[in-house]
Amino acid sequence: MKRLLLVLVLFTIPAVAQQRLLVIGGGERPPEAMKKFVEWSGGSKSRILVVTWASGVPDESYASLEKGFQSANAGFVEHAPVAPLGAEKRAKFIEQLNSSSGVFFSGGDQNRIMDVLSDETLLQMIRSKYNSGTPVGGTSAGAAVMSDPMMTGEADLKILDGSKVGVRKGLGLLPNVIFDQHFLVRQRHNRLFGLIIAHSRMTGIGIDEDTSVMIEDNRRLTVVGSTQVMFVYSKKGTQPFSLSFLNAGGKFDLRKLKVVK
Repeated sequence: MKRLLLVLVLFTIPAVAQQRLLVIGGGERPPEAMKKFVEWSGGSKSRILVVTWASGVPDESYASLEKGFQSANAGFVEHAPVAPLGAEKRAKFIEQLNSSSGVFFSGGDQNRIMDVLSDETLLQMIRSKYNSGTPVGGTSAGAAVMSDPMMTGEADLKILDGSKVGVRKGLGLLPNVIFDQHFLVRQRHNRLFGLIIAHSRMTGIGIDEDTSVMIEDNRRLTVVGSTQVMFVYSKKGTQPFSLSFLNAGGKFDLRKLKVVK
């Protein structure tokens, strides 16, 4: 009888949702990563919501992303209402978000995204959507916004001083990680180093253009793209820090803070 009860309990435990995140460093979006995001979102049955709040040209940004997702065999792609969100647009966005199977943020200025998400209800809805298993992705500004704290883009690149790096509240989907984008091509090493020195228990991930990281379960990271990704971290939460550079196909365990062979 006890064995039967144990079996019944095991079968009634709800499955834990799998978190999946796609973060692209800007430039060209790696086709393999786009296909994987569509696969995560349900393939031909996917319903992907493209959020262009960061962009100064939202219609053009949406058209480009829609084309990319359709090339990756997405089922349905739709454009979130452009900012600012009045009552009608806000209600429309909530409706779209609730019915989406994938959410993707365009490039532009990440501060514009968080200006919209000063609406705490919307912010928590997106976080809840991700935590419940809906894949979330972003490129460029849409990559930076995944962090909390989030880089605003303001920084003195000539020094190693985290106090000179502009930050504000971000989406914070992945705990204890700070993303930087356009990383190698724009020589942004100093601002990420400075910020990690100031936040030594966090892991810095610098993603170059045309390159992305795909993260599952907030832990298992795989690099996809044509250049490199840099990791800066401290297992003890203090200096000295470790550096790792990974090419396409490279894997990193964000929980154990080590390259996976």
